[in-house]
Amino acid sequence: MDAATLRRICLGFPGAFEDFPFGPEASVFKVRSDVGQEQDAKMFALSALDAEPLSVSLKCEPALAVQLRAAHPEITGAWHMNKTHWNGVRLDGALPDAMVRDMVEDSYDLVVAGLSRRQQEQLGWARLAGK
Repeated sequence: MDAATLRRICLGFPGAFEDFPFGPEASVFKVRSDVGQEQDAKMFALSALDAEPLSVSLKCEPALAVQLRAAHPEITGAWHMNKTHWNGVRLDGALPDAMVRDMVEDSYDLVVAGLSRRQQEQLGWARLAGK
């Protein structure tokens, strides 16, 4: 997966936007439930899109994170993040794009699940969660 594809996937979710709170080299993908409320937005992905090899940090349920790390050497605890809840995923082509897409979506869903019901409804997430 390349950086443009990763960015497109991350920005494809309702309420998703790209932010640069750590400087221009680190793209932070967040979800906001209310337009203009960036300060309350929650991060679901972090990537230095110009880095080689490309990698992304994604939120993950702890039990699944352990399973993914055991099965795929490209998936580790995310650097500078809570390794119980965040995976670092190396995007060097070893993992199928569909799998990476699913992990990004799972990360987004975990973050949105922590929002209020009203915020979830504003995002139209209730429909997406029943997939």
